[in-house]
Amino acid sequence: MTTPMFHRRAALKIGAVGAFTLPHLLAAQAKAGTSHQGKAKSIILLFNSGGIPHHETWDPKPDAPVEVRGDFGVISTKTPGLQVGELMPKTAQLTDKIAVIRTMVTLDNAHSTSGYQMLTGIPHVPLNRENMTQARPNNQPSFNALVRAVCPPQHGLPSSMVLPRRLANFDGLYPWPGTGTGILGKSADPWMLECDPAAADFTAPGCEMKAGLDSQRVQHRQELLQQLSEPTPTSGSSQFRRYQQQAFDMLTGNRAREAFDLHLESPSMRDRYGRSKHGQSVLLARRLVEAGVRLVQVNWASQDKKLPNGGGWDTHLDHSKSLKGWLMPSMDQTYSALITDLDQRGLLDETLVCWVAEFGHTPKFNAKKGRDHWGRVFSIALAGGGIRGGVVYGKTDKQAGEPLGDVVRPCDYLATLFHCLGFDPEMMIYDVENRPIPLMRGKVLHSILA
Repeated sequence: MTTPMFHRRAALKIGAVGAFTLPHLLAAQAKAGTSHQGKAKSIILLFNSGGIPHHETWDPKPDAPVEVRGDFGVISTKTPGLQVGELMPKTAQLTDKIAVIRTMVTLDNAHSTSGYQMLTGIPHVPLNRENMTQARPNNQPSFNALVRAVCPPQHGLPSSMVLPRRLANFDGLYPWPGTGTGILGKSADPWMLECDPAAADFTAPGCEMKAGLDSQRVQHRQELLQQLSEPTPTSGSSQFRRYQQQAFDMLTGNRAREAFDLHLESPSMRDRYGRSKHGQSVLLARRLVEAGVRLVQVNWASQDKKLPNGGGWDTHLDHSKSLKGWLMPSMDQTYSALITDLDQRGLLDETLVCWVAEFGHTPKFNAKKGRDHWGRVFSIALAGGGIRGGVVYGKTDKQAGEPLGDVVRPCDYLATLFHCLGFDPEMMIYDVENRPIPLMRGKVLHSILA
């Protein structure tokens, strides 16, 4: 069976080890609460590692020289006066639901360290260093870890998940800093799933019965644990039992199994998202937030070494060919399907959808017909979950190479996400050494809020 790998959670395996360790992990996530006053109940974060081609998407420059504007034209959108790249026709009809931020800035041109900043809201020390891993002083927790730390699990599912692959350089050899919990400790680790939801035999992670083990035997093990428990529980052991029950709910219940069962979707819905690894990962993300997961980060998954740039967004070679051939058709289809699907289900108002990356691409092409890394300015897009649609925030120069005021830092973007989730801007959480960590480090972008 094609089953996701949980790097952090071997405890999901059915048996005595899983029964005793998973409750401890669940307990660690309930130390802080959330006000539930924000409009967003959940977030789906589409992280297009490799860089957003802002010249061909959200910030085209049709009047610039061809070496800047690129090989593609622009099209009008549903928002009066807003044009986007011609390779996103489906998305263009949904801009009334989308806020475009054109002045995101990291000032960092390295995947690892610019990615760290986009994931934590804190610049890496130093900037522009590739193949870095998480270590002091760059060991701040990721946004995913913060969400898991402050949001309790529901229905046996964690509050934060990442799929279908880890953000890392060189085929996973160098995991980016900012993709883990850092100083928060392992109890806040988001669930990292390496999986292929497009595979025919894809199934729920950790929920398959091992040979010779059925639900009745799992029930007997639970009864044995109850017999071994204290007859008069203390407040601490009583709380532990609640987390223990959550563990068994995950292992034996139907909610998690159903969330991962893409066969419950109609063939037409699966086609709508696209039968690619990325498309089905995004569909799975929608099912997971419906089941109660607060944050699902979907990292770009289409990697094909036979294609230029491995089939990804890091388009140093044949930029235009890559965009037209596979990147933008896939992204336009899947992103528009997600927005439309959530809207039709009445879920868009409570689900914040983010289209982001670690940086953008250079204003000019290189000698290999590619665009290189560019963290001086780039675009991201937010929709739903308390975001006001039909809005463009910030403006760039004639080459889309520098911001003209209204600079947005990653800490501002992340503060806006936490605001939409309903968290107090003054809220502090505490690391493993009981040191305070501010949940929000930037300014909320109130002008893009509904």
